[in-house]
Amino acid sequence: MLRFQRQFLPTQVERRKSKIERRPMKTPTEKATNTDFRPCEPLHIYSGIPHLINRIHTIVPTNRQTMVPLASILDSNSRLSTLPPGLVAIFIGATAGIGEITLKKFVQYARQPRAYLVGRSQSAADRIIASCKELNHEGEYIFIKADVSLIRNVDEVCAVIKAREKTINILFLSAALPVLDHSETLEGLPTIAALNFYSRHRFITALLPLLRQATSLRRIITIAVGSFEGPLNPNDFPGRHTSLLTLRGHFGTLITLSLEAAAERAPEVSFVHEHPGTVNTSFMQRVQGPLGILLRSMVWLGGRWLCIPVEESGERHLFLACSGRFPARVGDEGSGVEWKGEVARGTTGVSGGGVYSVGWSGESAGLEVERLLEGYREKGMVEDIWRHAESEFRRITGEDAAL
Repeated sequence: MLRFQRQFLPTQVERRKSKIERRPMKTPTEKATNTDFRPCEPLHIYSGIPHLINRIHTIVPTNRQTMVPLASILDSNSRLSTLPPGLVAIFIGATAGIGEITLKKFVQYARQPRAYLVGRSQSAADRIIASCKELNHEGEYIFIKADVSLIRNVDEVCAVIKAREKTINILFLSAALPVLDHSETLEGLPTIAALNFYSRHRFITALLPLLRQATSLRRIITIAVGSFEGPLNPNDFPGRHTSLLTLRGHFGTLITLSLEAAAERAPEVSFVHEHPGTVNTSFMQRVQGPLGILLRSMVWLGGRWLCIPVEESGERHLFLACSGRFPARVGDEGSGVEWKGEVARGTTGVSGGGVYSVGWSGESAGLEVERLLEGYREKGMVEDIWRHAESEFRRITGEDAAL
């Protein structure tokens, strides 16, 4: 069940500047020791080659927007301190990998932040909270221990948060497991679907009212397979009978359209669905079988060119969470750090559309994805997905997540 830990950090210390640097590459035989959720999605672990193509996109002109330079990202992140103090951020799956490094970047730049870490590993949380204290003693850091693959546990986590908070500024969703089969949770959902779609959708619907009440920043980020949307099987939303070869595109579309459904109910909140690229976290070391060997070999042999440094990944994900480049469809007061450059193109093809599907570099999805999503919108898939998720939640809990 849940364990609730609270840390008060009353004093102020000088924040340290972090440098973007590469971590040493691991060999394919090295093992990971952390057993918590990995914020690198199972859906994108076979995306090394597409990610390399995305790297080429930064040189060869495409129909996507120009990649935001890392220098501009660092400048924007450094101005997070211009937002009011006391920003509240919820990190689901923050005890390792992308979630952990993004949390630390948030703590580094924000004034008097309050951050919730949700995950399964108490020891990892203790280590991360100690690091957060060193980065920013003005903050408050709260760990909630839970297995969020179960919807009932998601509801308990949300109840704890709603009992303590009236507003939320950031909801960052990145929990995952290295599961590439059709195994199911105790609640009868495919594990990969439970973590990538149902659990996240439940967090969004339950916490959206608190996000709508926030000022200065209102943002939901889900780390999965943004910009890689593909054919959707409307008769198999859970993906039980969808092949692994088409599962990534299926869930990519499912997630993006579910965010559009949430945005219709909360147009003052912005939503970002992102594909993080290849980041050499410990998740890679836990993928089993021939695919795991292949992935680790690719990272070992070509990691210098293929992998995004962990520190850079953290900066890029904080930018997605806080920059005014990704505004909500309605209202400007919740857009985050002021952005004077080009506003991102939304999933409907409209700049500043409120829902964004982006790749590792922050580029919006291309015209092919926009046309694909438009076709499903015309078929009513946005509301069909919402109704399907609510029906599953009623089956499991007997209740809807009221907005």
